[in-house]
Parts: sequence; structure tokens; C-alpha cells
Amino acid sequence: MKIALDPTPFHHDYDLLDFPKLVAELGYEYLQLTPHRDFIPFFNHPRANDDLVATFRKACADAGVGIASVLPVLRWASPDPDAREAAVRNWKRVLQITVDLGVNVINTEFSGRPEKAEESERAFFRSMEELLPIIEREGIDVRIDPHPDDFVEDGMEALRIIRGVNSPNIGMVYVACHSFHMGGNMAEIIRAAGDTLRLVHVADTMDHHRSHGLRYITNPPGNPVRVHQHLKIGDGDVNWDEFFGGLAEIGFYDREDTVMVSSVFAEDETAHEVSRYQLKTMTEYVAKYGK
Repeated sequence: MKIALDPTPFHHDYDLLDFPKLVAELGYEYLQLTPHRDFIPFFNHPRANDDLVATFRKACADAGVGIASVLPVLRWASPDPDAREAAVRNWKRVLQITVDLGVNVINTEFSGRPEKAEESERAFFRSMEELLPIIEREGIDVRIDPHPDDFVEDGMEALRIIRGVNSPNIGMVYVACHSFHMGGNMAEIIRAAGDTLRLVHVADTMDHHRSHGLRYITNPPGNPVRVHQHLKIGDGDVNWDEFFGGLAEIGFYDREDTVMVSSVFAEDETAHEVSRYQLKTMTEYVAKYGK
């Protein structure tokens, strides 16, 4: 298993090419390359040319930091045909960039719409028809997160859709702080996923179902919003013994293809300290359950 840092909290204070050195200074051996305005932005075509890709790869090598995964967020399951077609074009460039970086892992989202779930699922499989042959030919492992406000949010249903793609190159991401939108049955989802679960994001969140649904109040009541946080371990309601114990049960720690990512986005003012705390705490939990 690789343990990686998502450098999103540092996007506003550091240049892209500074990330590898920063990640190393914080004690991590790997980083996750998440959406960045200078490289692969949210929803749009990548901004990186071949020179920048090569320069970033060299910066990682110079810092002694590996790239555990590339994370694009593109609307490949959009029910809007133009948006979906553009996302497929963008995906092709992302796949090439990933290969050129020497990386074989991509984690992403379904990126459809919950109010048009059936149309989004059709769009997703339409995109897969075009992209899956490239993914398989290049030997890339694509892992998908059922993100809040997507056409599939429930963890068990996400597994069914991933299974329906019928490819060993498509797996699942479990984001701990999405647990309460995924059905709240963490142990069941992890156990059912088994070897399909190949990447996890570690961040805490409050359970928005508590206090009879009144823990978070939006005005007017009934707004179709998805509330969650990306807090450091211990600041929310995630059952971390269940999480790390569940991963041990499926052999997550013993596999070479698995990745654990610290993805705290709510602590930017103390991002350095939080990143170190996350690494220490994750390592302690893994040692506790990975015997």
C-alpha cells in the first residue's frame, strides 16, 4: 500500500512544481495529483503540455516523491451530449498525460447528475465504450468514487455499476468522509468491495443525519444540497476503528496496488501541521490493524 498526500490545501500558496518538494518535507513518499488550474483543471481540457508534464515528472524524481494517482474530474457521465463528448476528448488527453508521467492509477468520480440518474448512467456507459479500450490498452487502473451529488451516491449501488463495466481495470474509491451519503454502512461496503476497492481517501466529517436531520439546517428547508466536510481524523463522526479494521479484513494493507490518501480540505490555515498529523495517525492505525 502507498500512503499519499493530496496537496489541494497548498494550491493557493505554492506553485505546481513546488508540490513534490513540499510533500517530501511533510514526510510523505507519494502525492496524489488532483485538479489544478495549471495542469488538469476541473471539468475542462488539461492545461499541461508535454514539456510541463516532463518537468513535473522530473520535479517528483528530484524530490524522491512518487505520483500514486492522477485525479481528474470530468463530466463523462453528463446527460448533456456536448458536455459528455467534450469530457471524452479531455479524458483522452488525461490518459496520455498519466502514461507520460509513468503512472498507472487514475481515481475519479462518476460525474453525472442525481436528478437525471438514468440519463447519466446511459451517458457513463456510452463514454466507457470509447474510453475503456484505451484504458485497458495502456494498462491504467481507473478507480471511481460515488461522490455526493452524483447520479450514484450509494456505495453498494456504485459497486454494482462498476461490476457492470465488466473490466478488471475499473475499481472503486472509498472516501471516508462521504460515508454518510454512501449509505452509512461502511463495513458492509468495504467487505463487499473486496479487491475492487483499491484507493481510499482519509478525512473526517460530521454525520448530517444526526439530531433527526437537524444537525445542518439550510434555508429554505428541503434544499437539495449535500453537506459534508474533509476534516482531520478525529474531528468528525467517522468510526475510524471500523474503517481501518475493515480495510485490514480485505487485505488492503498487504497489496501493492492500493493507495491511501490524506485528503483534508477544511484546515488550510494549519495545513502543514494537519498533513503531518494525518500521516502519523494513519500510520498508527495501519500498524494497529495491519498485523
